[in-house]
Amino acid sequence: MKPGLTGTELNRHLYFAQELAQAAGAILLKRSKRHNEIRYKGRVNLVTSADMASQKYIIKTIENKYPEHSILAEEAAARERGSLYRWIIDPLDGTTNYAHGFPFYCVSIALEYRGEIKIGVVYDPVREELFTARFGGGARLNGRKIGVTSESRLTHALLATGFPYDIGATKEDNLDNYIFFARRSRGIRRAGSAALDLCYVACGRCDGFWELKLSPWDTAAAKLIVEEAGGRVTDFDGKKFSIYNRYIIASNGKVHNQIMKVLARKSQK
Repeated sequence: MKPGLTGTELNRHLYFAQELAQAAGAILLKRSKRHNEIRYKGRVNLVTSADMASQKYIIKTIENKYPEHSILAEEAAARERGSLYRWIIDPLDGTTNYAHGFPFYCVSIALEYRGEIKIGVVYDPVREELFTARFGGGARLNGRKIGVTSESRLTHALLATGFPYDIGATKEDNLDNYIFFARRSRGIRRAGSAALDLCYVACGRCDGFWELKLSPWDTAAAKLIVEEAGGRVTDFDGKKFSIYNRYIIASNGKVHNQIMKVLARKSQK
């Protein structure tokens, strides 16, 4: 750990992020029971009034407690203050699900310090599941330690993935990968929230995950949760994953190279 950030400070920031995510999740749950205004950022890329309400609450609370910290959030301009700390927020991951009443969405909050993610919190308000991780401190679900699976065969693995918002306008749409993996794994789940998909890898509900064209707020918190649960997270080439990289593989580690090999097949032709 780099100088300047103690275990006590990490715990304090983690506790703050947990309370923040749960409060924002309560806002989403309450608003899910009434009509939400929907705006389109693209053909299938939505933002709801619930996104904005959740984000407004999160940003206001952070700025009240840590006015000097930087903030990067999906639905707002970045607030760069030259701080060593940056909060990375997705106020509602799974907006399309939320807009349709499909109960699979979450709040994601991460704290980056000196360019490294130190705190990760993902909260699913529907199931009241709180996934948390502190750098070097393991990963937990509702306070209980979690870990990845030990499955070593891709043919027996349950995978998760998603599709990019520009699926209707690009050849790089992930559909070919989906078909390839569907024929070589036990199954694939496409549930519509990258953050929760990653957390499901962390707690052993899935063995691996891949996706492309993601943003920092999609992966920041859950990346740490997977790693602290004993999993492996890289880019498609097997290099160390940065949240500013848009291509991600996360797994239990044992099926990782097999996933990577499938994704690399085009370059082998």
